[in-house]
Amino acid sequence: MAIIFNNQEIETDKQGYLLDHTLWQPELAVIMAKADDFALTPAHWEVINFVREFYLTYNTSPAIRALTKAMKAEFGEEKSSSRYLYRLFPEGPAKQATKYAGLPKPARCI
Repeated sequence: MAIIFNNQEIETDKQGYLLDHTLWQPELAVIMAKADDFALTPAHWEVINFVREFYLTYNTSPAIRALTKAMKAEFGEEKSSSRYLYRLFPEGPAKQATKYAGLPKPARCI
């Protein structure tokens, strides 16, 4: 599969995850979300930017437990709960946020 972005073909896997995370740009996340009939709000961007930083720091996409633990340290209890994150990303916060962040799917996600 591929996404056409700025006259460039950007390869994805069959689930829509970018094969090369270095090609990601915020505008590309918007296109990916629209393809899933999903609208990104500032609250979504907070998580997307956080998982990108997590990936660049630890060289791995965070699974849900790691994501909630790391977000708690950064944003506090309210924005780190699984309930809050699942309201934002109903298909799974780690899975969906990493997809729109242009990162590989977390290893333990189904």
